[in-house]
Amino acid sequence: MMARTKRSRRSYSAGEWGRNRVRVFPDPRTGIVQVEWRENGRRLTRSLKHRDWGRAKRQADKIAAGLAEPTTTDTAKAESESLTLETLFDIYGEEVTPTKSKRSRNHDRAMMRRFLRFFGRHRKAETLSQRDWDRFIRARRAGKAGGSRRPVSERTIEYDLRLLLAVLNWAAKSRDEEGRLLLESNPLRGLKLPKEKNPRRVVLTQTEYEALLGVSAQVDWRFRVALILAHETGHRIGAIRQLRWADIDLDGRTIRWRGEHEKTGYEHRTPVTAKALAALDEARRHNPGIGNAPLLTAPKDPFACMSRSLARDWWKKAETLAELEPKRGRGWHSLRRKFASDLMDLPLKVLCDLGGWKTAETVLQCYQRADEGQLRQALANRRRVRT
Repeated sequence: MMARTKRSRRSYSAGEWGRNRVRVFPDPRTGIVQVEWRENGRRLTRSLKHRDWGRAKRQADKIAAGLAEPTTTDTAKAESESLTLETLFDIYGEEVTPTKSKRSRNHDRAMMRRFLRFFGRHRKAETLSQRDWDRFIRARRAGKAGGSRRPVSERTIEYDLRLLLAVLNWAAKSRDEEGRLLLESNPLRGLKLPKEKNPRRVVLTQTEYEALLGVSAQVDWRFRVALILAHETGHRIGAIRQLRWADIDLDGRTIRWRGEHEKTGYEHRTPVTAKALAALDEARRHNPGIGNAPLLTAPKDPFACMSRSLARDWWKKAETLAELEPKRGRGWHSLRRKFASDLMDLPLKVLCDLGGWKTAETVLQCYQRADEGQLRQALANRRRVRT
């Protein structure tokens, strides 16, 4: 009689009943693969100490064929084999990625697939080196890294590699069920990340803002309200479009910014200007609501928030209506830079609290830009002091 192999969604069995039957299955709590067999009438179970399903099935076949022992040789081999990138990304994707925002989750999954295509699914995580790091950077610049078809900026490559470093750092601090580190150390620790030499950080001018505001009503009332709130509060469009009426205190003249909608996870409350209050009153006229009802609803779904893609499309439409010359980098985030630059005279701590920045370093490095008038005024003040 030939050995019979059975496959199912939850387990994999090899061998014959009553003779050499072996079953492997993932632990429902941890995902660690277990092996089960019978010995002298007793049913025994041991951990294979990994989550690699393909490898577990191969081990089951070997055990059933008598080529390996579940309690000694095969387990020792499982312990000695190094962690593959595929297994590491599977664990990270199950335990860490779900805790992130939707946008970060999508980036994690897309980049982990790209890394696996580039480095190989069975590549041992501990063997990554400076050569692999440099090779990925060159390929990404050329648009040939793991299925990509176009070159990307240094900033994008930096963002991608920060994920790889985060995964390796996490593995070097996390332990399995036996108390062993998933990875002894991060093999890429200390390597230099690529940096954009001349990053394009456009600051929207007052003239451009007034032009957009002048045509905003022709686009949509939601766009007009979002534009004013972005200008008056300095917050990201992602946080503004997901505001709920429960976040608005018209009597107290404040807005609560929820941590789940902030890039940094920083929940805070800020006062608002008279212009922002007027915009909120306008939103109330178009969309009266209470509790967790969206402030800026999706046009076709009153229970959903305005989408990110719609906010981007409306911005482009407004630029066309305002007859603004196309400028790469001018978008919703240029309003956040304008807010930081307009309030440059404020103490940095106050500015950070108003705009939702966690560190002053970020404001100085990425958001504040002095215009020519400010530079000339500074020189003029210097001359007066010397005189």
